[in-house]
Amino acid sequence: MRLLIINPNTTASMTEKVGHAATLVASVGTEIVARNPSTGPASIQGVEDGEAALPGLFAEIDKATADPRGFDAIIIACFDDTGLYAARQRTKVPVIGIGEAAYHYAMLVAERFSVVTTLSVSIPVIQENIMRYGLSARCGKVRASNVPVLELERPGSVARETISDEIATALLHDNSDAIVLGCAGMADLAADLSARHHVPVIDGVAAAVKLAEGLVTMRLGTSQSGPFRRTLTA
Repeated sequence: MRLLIINPNTTASMTEKVGHAATLVASVGTEIVARNPSTGPASIQGVEDGEAALPGLFAEIDKATADPRGFDAIIIACFDDTGLYAARQRTKVPVIGIGEAAYHYAMLVAERFSVVTTLSVSIPVIQENIMRYGLSARCGKVRASNVPVLELERPGSVARETISDEIATALLHDNSDAIVLGCAGMADLAADLSARHHVPVIDGVAAAVKLAEGLVTMRLGTSQSGPFRRTLTA
């Protein structure tokens, strides 16, 4: 099985982190390829960044489609699920957003979950996605830790502690019993934060990899007559 993970921003260190996190959970025999576009925003924080990232994201998907080796599934490694529905119209293989994947995993282990993301500008996008997916009743709250995305890449950053403090607040006030990390750049924090807070802390990158493997194994991404299509637009 060959999975392509596209980080829609141009920060190579984040792409490397995401690829490593995906490799740690991938099954034996699953090849992980992680890429990012060469042009676009350095991070995706809010609607404008998401829109600016679309040309680079779609170019990477088109490049993957033309790859003679091919890919069995594509993962969009942006928690906003940037361009997800439009991406599904561009390829015959399953395309999975790490946000949607994380929510579904959270609901399997908890009655309610809270999301801890980066900046408050990301909250409306995430809330809209949760509503679109029909999951609002299971979400306690979407919270901003006020940690910029690129701060997660800075050596010596206090981002981990800041995010941990916001998780503690969520568990105290939201009546949630699981936490979803709302940024691909947090992929390396989940295990430590789960142990620290004694609740499931879900990383969307890992969730998307396992979901992709399952869809491919069950042959649910395509049909004999062509790809399954959603009628929703991006």
